[in-house]
This record gives sequence, C-alpha cells and structure tokens, in this order.
Amino acid sequence: MRDVQTVVDGYIAMWNEPDEAERRALVAETLTEDATYVDPLMAGEGVDGITAMIGAAQEQFPGHRIRLHAGPDAHHDRVRFTWQLQDGDGAAVVTGVDFATVAEDGRLRSVTGFLEP
Repeated sequence: MRDVQTVVDGYIAMWNEPDEAERRALVAETLTEDATYVDPLMAGEGVDGITAMIGAAQEQFPGHRIRLHAGPDAHHDRVRFTWQLQDGDGAAVVTGVDFATVAEDGRLRSVTGFLEP
C-alpha cells in the first residue's frame, strides 16, 4: 500500500496536469476505477469522468494551479487535506478541504470537497 502523502501528492499533480493523456494516467494511478468525486460545483465518476471534469476546471481557470496547503491527516481508511487554487502570481483564489476514503490498494476511492467561505 502506498503512503497517504504519496497518494495526496499524486492527487494534487493530477489536478495540475494540462496534458489529457498524462492527466488520465495520474488519475488512474491515484484513484480507483470506480472512484467518485463531488464538490459544490462539480462531480465526476470513474477515471475517464474525473479526468474530463478536471480538464473542464482547468479551462475555467487558465494559468491557475492547485497547491497542498495543509495535511494530509489520516486515520483508518480516511484522509483529509486542505488545498488552495492559486493564480499565476501565487495568490490564493479558493481554499478547499477534501475528505477521501482510501481503498485497500492505497488509491483514493471517493473524494468529497468543500470550499471554504
């Protein structure tokens, strides 16, 4: 099983990968085939659905990057971490907290995101 920090680092990397084929490979490495993602603004299912969802988010925020802000904090099969969407100058535009379940193989099975006010 992979350690949680490695999986969360992969998760952040998949959100930042602009190349669709490379992004899909990162999503498949980080999430299970039946993974789900939901936050207040979007949702995706499976590797292909989540890959496409991330691509659509990147189109809405060109030049922005996701950065790990705090965590991960994990116990049992649960993990949480805080991230920030930063503009090209590194200024935080959005902060969010994601809660995920971890599958037996160490990949994330479900992710629920919350945006901070």
